[in-house]
Amino acid sequence: MTLSPLPRLMIEPLVRAAFLEDLGRAGDITTDAVIPAGLAFSAVIGSRQPGVVAGLDVAALAFGLIDPTLRVEILRGDGTAVAPGDPVLKVEGNARAILTGERVALNFASHLSGIATATHSLVSVARAHGKAQVVCTRKTTPGLRALEKHAVKAGGGSNHRFGLDDAVLIKDNHIAVAGGVSAAIARAKAHAGHMVKIEVEVDTLPQLDAAMAVGVDAVLLDNMDPATLAQAVRIVNGRALTEASGRINRETIGPVAASGVDLISVGWITHSAPVLDLGLDALEAA
Repeated sequence: MTLSPLPRLMIEPLVRAAFLEDLGRAGDITTDAVIPAGLAFSAVIGSRQPGVVAGLDVAALAFGLIDPTLRVEILRGDGTAVAPGDPVLKVEGNARAILTGERVALNFASHLSGIATATHSLVSVARAHGKAQVVCTRKTTPGLRALEKHAVKAGGGSNHRFGLDDAVLIKDNHIAVAGGVSAAIARAKAHAGHMVKIEVEVDTLPQLDAAMAVGVDAVLLDNMDPATLAQAVRIVNGRALTEASGRINRETIGPVAASGVDLISVGWITHSAPVLDLGLDALEAA
């Protein structure tokens, strides 16, 4: 898979904030004390686990911001599968700069590669059982949503809405306060522009019937077992997109995909995916 990198304008403030957090008031006092100022060396970031990488452009930017004279080469693009021992990025130049930038670069790359790897693990099972796309949610790390959703795409998944402003998603509390499914949908249709999609969350088949009677673009079928999901898909019968949601993992996603739903939304791939173990190792010093 080939993904367009995120714009530097978007990611640079995040990397700068990470350095402000890491360097504090006095900078890297360990490296400055231990490493001679003029020493240069080469190093690679390599994978220590099998997985799918993402965020290496962010890691490269981290090294570039700490010292623009560093020479950085990305060896594996986002979405590439890697095995233990595979090098993914090479950096050469001032040793102090490389060691000071190491942790910020690895934090971003390991976290985002973990998301890509987790997404890929779900996508591979879902594709074996049906047509469903795996999509992420708004359950993201504050400030990192664009990066994390990019990592989901690197893992073969797709993005749900990016924020509250790009689609209408009527959830259970909206329905409770609005006075029911039909009333909530009617108000949304009166308010939304003609380009805005409307999705409604339903917990039961009677709620689904009410939604389909009014008409929506998509239905979120929340916490339904696979048999009920299959029945819901038959009720919808192509009149709207069907999305399954609710604590779906690698063990449960197969039967969910086999129900025939169009989308499977998973929150933990962005908020709880384990990192992919990446490490930086020196090649030589000069």
